[in-house]
Amino acid sequence: MQRLPHGRTARKATAQLLRAQVRAVLPHDPRAFTQGLEFRNATLYESTGLVGHSSVRAGSPGRPSTVHAELPAPLFGEGITVVGDRLWQLTWRNGIAIERDPRTLQERGRVTYQGEGWGLCHQRVAGQDRLIMSNGTDRLTFRDANTFAVTGGISVRQDGRPVTHLNELECAPDGFVYANVYPTDTIKRIDPRTGIVTAHIDASALLTPSERREAKQLNGIAAVPGTDLFLITGKNWPRAFRVAFVPRS
Repeated sequence: MQRLPHGRTARKATAQLLRAQVRAVLPHDPRAFTQGLEFRNATLYESTGLVGHSSVRAGSPGRPSTVHAELPAPLFGEGITVVGDRLWQLTWRNGIAIERDPRTLQERGRVTYQGEGWGLCHQRVAGQDRLIMSNGTDRLTFRDANTFAVTGGISVRQDGRPVTHLNELECAPDGFVYANVYPTDTIKRIDPRTGIVTAHIDASALLTPSERREAKQLNGIAAVPGTDLFLITGKNWPRAFRVAFVPRS
C-alpha cells in the first residue's frame, strides 16, 4: 500500500479482468498486415505495414476499401489517426510521420521524429486535440495534433510494474486509451492521466486453430461510433470482430 499524509493509506489499484465477447463477425483482407484501425463516423481507416506493401485504406467495415494509398519503399507503415482535417500516419523505423488528406488519402507533407513509431490515436483534452503515440516501450508520448511536436508523455504501469510493447492505440470516447500488447492477444485499458492500467482484456478466443496457422498478431482496435463496442482484428487475419469488453468469468 502507498502511504499518504496524516497516516492515511491507499490500496494499490488492481486492473479489472475483461474478455472480448463477440457480437458480430466481418470479413477482413487476409493480405493486410494491419498496423492501425480507426473510425471516423461510418468510415473505417486501416493502415498496413511491410516494406513495399504498406498502405492506408478507407471504406465501410467488412467491405473492400473505396480509397487507397500506397506507401513507397523503404517506408514501413504503422499506426494512423484522423484528427480535424488531417490523417497522420507513422512509420516504424524511418522516423517519418506523414500528413494526409483524410478524404483522398493524398500525402500533404512529412515531419520527422526520434525513435520508432508504433501506434497512434488522438484525444480531446480541455478543448484541445492531442495525439498519443507508442513506440514499443512502456512510454506514451503526447504530441501536438497540428505540428506533431512533443508536448509531454507518461509511462504505463500495472501493479507498479512497467507495461512494455504497447502497440496499436485507440483513444476511446470513455476517456481511456486501449493498447494492443505486442505480440500477445491482450489489450490494456489505460488511464492517460496517470498511466495506470485499469483493465486487462483477453482477446485470445477469436480465431480458430486453423485460422491461427496463417494469421499473425492481434493488432487493430477501433471504437465503434455511437456504441460501447469495438472492432478488433490483426495482421493477416481473415476476419474482424465487433466485440464488447465484459467481465472475465
